[in-house]
Amino acid sequence: MAGIPGHGARGVLDAAVRWVAVSELADPTPYLEGGELLLTTGMRMEGDQSQYVARLVARGVAGLGFGVGVSHEEVPPALVSAAEEAGLPLFEVPRETPFIAIGKGVSELLAAEQYDEISRAFAAQGRLTRAALRPEGMHAVIDRLAKEVGGWAALLDEAGEVRHATRGADTDAVVSELSRLRTTRPSEPRLLEPGGPTEPSPAEERGAGGGGGGVRGGERGGDGVRGGVRGGGGVLPASLALSGPGEHIVVQPLGGGGARPRGFFAVGAGQPFSPVTHTVINAAGSLLTLALEQSRTQLEAARRARSAVLELLLSGAREQARAVLGPLGGRLPEEPLAVLAADADALEALEPLAFAALFTDGGAASLAERPLAVALVPDTVAEKVALETDAPVGVSLPCGYAPEGLNGALDQARRALAAAAGNGGTGKGRVVKFGELAGQGLLGLLDRAAAQAFAAALLAPLTAYGSRADLVESLRAYLDSNGHWDAAAQRLGVHRHTLRYRMKRVTELLGRDLDDPGVRAELWLALEATRR
Repeated sequence: MAGIPGHGARGVLDAAVRWVAVSELADPTPYLEGGELLLTTGMRMEGDQSQYVARLVARGVAGLGFGVGVSHEEVPPALVSAAEEAGLPLFEVPRETPFIAIGKGVSELLAAEQYDEISRAFAAQGRLTRAALRPEGMHAVIDRLAKEVGGWAALLDEAGEVRHATRGADTDAVVSELSRLRTTRPSEPRLLEPGGPTEPSPAEERGAGGGGGGVRGGERGGDGVRGGVRGGGGVLPASLALSGPGEHIVVQPLGGGGARPRGFFAVGAGQPFSPVTHTVINAAGSLLTLALEQSRTQLEAARRARSAVLELLLSGAREQARAVLGPLGGRLPEEPLAVLAADADALEALEPLAFAALFTDGGAASLAERPLAVALVPDTVAEKVALETDAPVGVSLPCGYAPEGLNGALDQARRALAAAAGNGGTGKGRVVKFGELAGQGLLGLLDRAAAQAFAAALLAPLTAYGSRADLVESLRAYLDSNGHWDAAAQRLGVHRHTLRYRMKRVTELLGRDLDDPGVRAELWLALEATRR
């Protein structure tokens, strides 16, 4: 084969060759896919060839080989001129060179290139696997992946927070895009940059499955999101690609295929990712997902064991509890200790700070059937640990491991938590100690919402009474004066006979005897609850 003068300019011969096709048709493009090296003897070539060349270029033909000595003794000048003007690589094929030899040569080169890509991919996968076996685990895989792609890599949790990143990682762009997608409605377009969605390039499609490439050349970039799963208030990507000047980023989810990803990893480089690089990225994703699932399985097993330890402690089996906890590497605090109770979501925050476990027993009526995160900590650091949870926490009085004391402390912590949550405690620093509740009197031990609902129901006949007399305030003055008519009447500024009439109406409306100490106690609690 011989090149045609003027067709070896820099970049012209860099087009990737995907296959070899032979055609003598005036328009072979309906039978081509793009990337072919087209061979012809020019049987039907006469006159101007600009339209013929334009169709080949539009179809993405990689180059044109013209066989001389059959229909033409040399390449037609009109074809040479048209190809040079359109930038189509053109070369001459001598008569003694059969087209089939060119096809075999290209096929062997493609096979060799694919074998080389597969070998490099397998070698990279081996290095990633060895990294996964290191003590650093997922972090080691991220570090290795960055080296394999010649760029950077980062690991993010399911909330999009960066957990580990290599030097130079553009995590801001990744976090920002994930955050945007979380708030995107399914009906809204999920484009990453203006200009509309783009189809993935052939190289990207092969990269997703680890396919091969061409003899030479690169690929066409394609940005966008592929698929999606629900997360938060919007759609999270099944895969995500970002491209900008001098930077290409791929983001993939991690997890076992559930409705929500359990994390993400991102990879960035200054050049488009090759098919081999896509294969390596996919391999890293598999290793990271496996490590994530294994760690979650181990974590869940450890949590179940700690819950069993807590149950043993509450039943008085302290030595058995220590025996179960020992293999987990945990320790129980020394006495005196305090019990902390928080919502189940706070368990992850408590685990690094103390012995913590999920507790799902019934307990107090207002908290029944609601799983709680329970922690046992030395009494001296109870408040400090509670403040680190970033959630409402109830703290018990000091106790020991005796089952009566420990169960009582758990109940105290739960009641303190109810007060913390019921008083608007939704953020860091909302810690309520049971000792503080006890100092607030009996009402401090009651759930505010339940107490107010009870008060509203009990006092409803009085508040609905249509007279100008304020029966509720009259009842309050009567009870505050311990049933002394003169003192209560003086407080209200009315005659004692007026007060006696009002109390008679209260008795009739409520259907209760105000001389009964139990009735007085209920009414006093109801009136106090309306003040809270």
